[in-house]
Amino acid sequence: MRNGVAPLSLFAWAKARLARLLVPAAVSVLAVAGFTAGPLAQPGASERSVKAAFLYKFTEYVDWPATPAVQDEPFTIGVLGSGAFADELLRMTEDRSVNQRFIEVRRLTPNDAVDDLEVLFVAADQRGRLSELLSPARGRPILTVTESEGALADGSIINFTVMGDRVRFEISLDAAQASQLKLNSRLLAVAQTIHQSPAPP
Repeated sequence: MRNGVAPLSLFAWAKARLARLLVPAAVSVLAVAGFTAGPLAQPGASERSVKAAFLYKFTEYVDWPATPAVQDEPFTIGVLGSGAFADELLRMTEDRSVNQRFIEVRRLTPNDAVDDLEVLFVAADQRGRLSELLSPARGRPILTVTESEGALADGSIINFTVMGDRVRFEISLDAAQASQLKLNSRLLAVAQTIHQSPAPP
């Protein structure tokens, strides 16, 4: 048991939730493996589709700071790099919502503002300037998600990794706290690793 969540019960819970909520291509991947990892060898499933499914699920386990409700305001996910990932995420989130707000997937360029984003995904093809691209989101209530080695050191909150044929993810609690985001214990329980600075003596 980790963070008060039993792995077996989490597996059963995640399998049931994913079967109801995710599109068929992702269900075949994630319902098999639970929320912990997605095998890349499933028919019709790619690393891109598994990561897109995970990113969508992350939004259910993150609490953003309370802000005044604005009618019809979208829940915005920005994607830097990898137009194919943006297309996959757009397909996966079509007609879906987060906290009763419809999801907008926005393709970004490096110079675009991130002020109105809830989630920022920076693809691996941008790893050479990752720290620079994440900088505008630091300290803001924006969930940053990446897929580059060492990305947590550059300020990312969640970073995808691939181990063998499975997609996993690591989490920086320091970055989440700096962005005023609260991560649900269910999400922490299935992370590959959690990075947090030691508490001061």
